Amino acid sequence: MTQATYQIQSVSTEKEMEDALSVRKAVFIVEQEVPADLEIDEHDKANSGTIHFVAYKDQLPVGASRLRTYAPGVGKIERVAVIKNERGTGLGRGIMIAMEDKAHEHGFETLKLNAQTHAQRFYEKLGYETYGDVFDEAGIEHIAMVKKLR
Repeated sequence: MTQATYQIQSVSTEKEMEDALSVRKAVFIVEQEVPADLEIDEHDKANSGTIHFVAYKDQLPVGASRLRTYAPGVGKIERVAVIKNERGTGLGRGIMIAMEDKAHEHGFETLKLNAQTHAQRFYEKLGYETYGDVFDEAGIEHIAMVKKLR
């Protein structure tokens, strides 16, 4: 079986932003039933300072995420999404590495994220450590996690 080839990039056009949002809507709004007004927020607006990512396979959007400033030197990873039939392929890991590289370029020393508890092991394998207690966000259990960058 051949390894799928993905193109993971930061969003720079309206079309790429639409593609990223289409993945997030499929995963979070349709599949996980997160209300649209919670999923799409002020960090998705143009000029919000948020860095959005989109992943393509054969020109089709299959993954998305975003990175924003949380505090001085601290970036926050959010909305990591991979469409169902691409899960388990390494795409999620690829998206995370792309975001960590971009975070390093932007001078972030630490990254934080709120992981859905079912994805906790995925992030732990990438070096993220949990802190605090499990909490509810949009009706889904989450745990806060953090990672110091190189």
